[in-house]
Amino acid sequence: MLIEIRDLTKIYEMGDSQVRALDGVSLDVQRGEFLAIMGPSGSGKSTLMNLIGCLDSPTSGTYRLNDQEVSSLDDDELARIRNREIGFVFQTFNLLARTSAIENVEVPLIYAGVPRAERHRKARETLEMVGLGDRMHHQPNELSGGQRQRVAVARALVNSPSILLADEPTGNLDSRTGEEIMALFETLNKGGNTIILVTHEEDIAAYARHRIRLRDGKIVESGPTTAHSKT
Repeated sequence: MLIEIRDLTKIYEMGDSQVRALDGVSLDVQRGEFLAIMGPSGSGKSTLMNLIGCLDSPTSGTYRLNDQEVSSLDDDELARIRNREIGFVFQTFNLLARTSAIENVEVPLIYAGVPRAERHRKARETLEMVGLGDRMHHQPNELSGGQRQRVAVARALVNSPSILLADEPTGNLDSRTGEEIMALFETLNKGGNTIILVTHEEDIAAYARHRIRLRDGKIVESGPTTAHSKT
């Protein structure tokens, strides 16, 4: 099992009151799974993604990733796991503005201490894998929204992470470009990548193999989806 979550709770202190963002969530994710996390605003889906992505620590409960208990690690240890185990894809792309596509993709490899020649080779190969071999020296402002998201996907993949975490990855894209990005995720999943997708859109979640729905910090629905491809 890649991810084992048991009774995960996250409470935020808001002045004199407490907000229970997650309330006893338990979840298993197998290697190679494609999971969609759904729910309305305030349901806890972003909090759950932040905990899975080691961007935050739970108030209580346990989270095991690759047989390592990560819920009690300190910030430095969490940062190491993030860089080694998790690739992030965000709605807003989060690319460095005056930096070429290939240099953007190299960033996680710099943090990992990979030598320059190997960084360049791996970044080039990953950009080719997502269909951007002919755009690697373009800067983000010279790329379309879909191409920028492909750069972000390549950056997330370049370290060969255990999990690809995508937070509303089609939120800033038109519907056709969103479908192209989701078709790319489908291809990556078929190639063995574990993908966890946070979305509020039913048609985007339908690309996943499994779906959970959150409400008020609890899982209220869990089951398989009918995956599809429109391309």
